[in-house]
Amino acid sequence: MQFDIVLASASPRRRQLLEEAGVAFRVHAVDVDEHLDADLLEQPVEAVKKLAERKAHAAVEQLVTPDYDGMLAVIGSDTMVVFRGEIFGKPKDDADARRMLHALSGHGHDVHTAVSLWMVHAPAGGDMSLAYRTFIDTTYVYFKELSEEQIEAYIASGDPFDKAGAYGIQSVGDGFVDHIEGNLDTVIGFPVKRLLDEFPELVV
Repeated sequence: MQFDIVLASASPRRRQLLEEAGVAFRVHAVDVDEHLDADLLEQPVEAVKKLAERKAHAAVEQLVTPDYDGMLAVIGSDTMVVFRGEIFGKPKDDADARRMLHALSGHGHDVHTAVSLWMVHAPAGGDMSLAYRTFIDTTYVYFKELSEEQIEAYIASGDPFDKAGAYGIQSVGDGFVDHIEGNLDTVIGFPVKRLLDEFPELVV
């Protein structure tokens, strides 16, 4: 029996990367509490891991009903931009986006993406078995010095507001980014090559 592969994310960027990799999957977006306790705010790598696991776990709870019969592979993912130890999440408003972009201008920062894969075997009328594993991939992104005009034009475009760190690398491209060290897909939000290297059974 093949796995029913589920992406627990509404992100069009993650969906596109998984489609391009040749994975047959469906989307089951979840809405989870992304609040982080004070101790996690001081541990960004652990925080991004916990959020990816929350998303995958929430999808498993919703999908594995008492009459479910089959094998399920649920993928949860989360991305964090971290600058000098501070987590830069999705900006709350123009001022927050402006603050983040000014801080990142001319400096390097970390982008951590966690991927959590939950494997479930739930035969009808039988005992469910579950296993999961989470990995974290990190890429270092170095920004050019940004002008006020670049920052204001980008904020006016509306693009920063659903993106960690107030930017999408596929949107700003060479205009903002000097260079990266690591995997571009990690910055986009889904290191799909590493996922498939670690879990080749996802591609039939």
